[in-house]
Amino acid sequence: MVLWRLLARIVTGLLLGLLVFVSAAWGVLALYYSSGLKSAVLGMLVAAVFACFGVAVLVGLALRRWRGRAFGAYLVVFAAMLVWWSTIAPSNDRDWKPGVAVAPHVTSDGEQVTVHNIRNFDYRTEADYTTAYYDRTFDLRQLQSVDLIASYWAGPAIAHVFLSFGFGADDYLAISIERRDERSEDYSTIKGLFKQYELFYVVADERDLIRLRTNVRRDPSENVYVYRLQGPIENARRVFLDYTREINALRDRPEFYNTVTTNCTSNIWLHARVNPGRVPYSWKILLSGHVPEYLYDTGRLDTRLPFDELKRRSRVNAAAQAADKAEDFSRRIRSGLPGTE
Repeated sequence: MVLWRLLARIVTGLLLGLLVFVSAAWGVLALYYSSGLKSAVLGMLVAAVFACFGVAVLVGLALRRWRGRAFGAYLVVFAAMLVWWSTIAPSNDRDWKPGVAVAPHVTSDGEQVTVHNIRNFDYRTEADYTTAYYDRTFDLRQLQSVDLIASYWAGPAIAHVFLSFGFGADDYLAISIERRDERSEDYSTIKGLFKQYELFYVVADERDLIRLRTNVRRDPSENVYVYRLQGPIENARRVFLDYTREINALRDRPEFYNTVTTNCTSNIWLHARVNPGRVPYSWKILLSGHVPEYLYDTGRLDTRLPFDELKRRSRVNAAAQAADKAEDFSRRIRSGLPGTE
């Protein structure tokens, strides 16, 4: 009996220590990266103080006499930090980078859906471009297809994934779920976990979103694949309308981007909830470069070819470079793509 009590105390102490260590590590990073503090120096200082407090609590947990007091004090301080964290709110009113400065919105009249502020930048280099936007009305009855675009720049496991809705001929609307950067911000995967970026839906012409990746970016260069999704067109319609609802909602109620939970790929999966029989969540969604293969395995892509051959034939870099700024860019990059016959 004495042995079991000793083991119970040891296990309890280890579990409490692990809980404090993990939560304190999160707290240190949240304070260090926080946009809720007025300066980076203040964030570093407060994070350092909280780190020292966490170490002191861990030492207290190791001492039986101080364990209860140390843990109680930690709960009070951590609860106060969570209250402060909850007060950090997203905003649409910041000094944004030009590519995400103009928010899209959607109006509708029956089957006619008008998308406002469709981005169509004329890129000379990634940093040198002419900004341009236009409005277009789409007839939902003309929606014919949805393509999944996957762009790779850092190996096979990571890709930026977005959708393009086809309304016939050369009429495609691409929607990319991204972070909204301020002019002074650079991207960090870790920072993306701590309320550093707002969520943004880039609604764009394919000559913008795809051509930027195939023809313009060089450091690093990107490989872009276009896959035709398989399924009832009613599913495509529901997903498109769900996108439009979120686009409008973000104008009134901004949200934070999160590297893991609210990103380009996880949000596509969330939008797909409007359809019955959606694919289950998988680690391949988190490691977004595997999404095309996952969709292939679940029957959402053209399975007449082995996946490796489908992927090879779905790469559009050469076709996009040949089409460049052509008005029929979308049609030309799809010429010969599997599933688009």
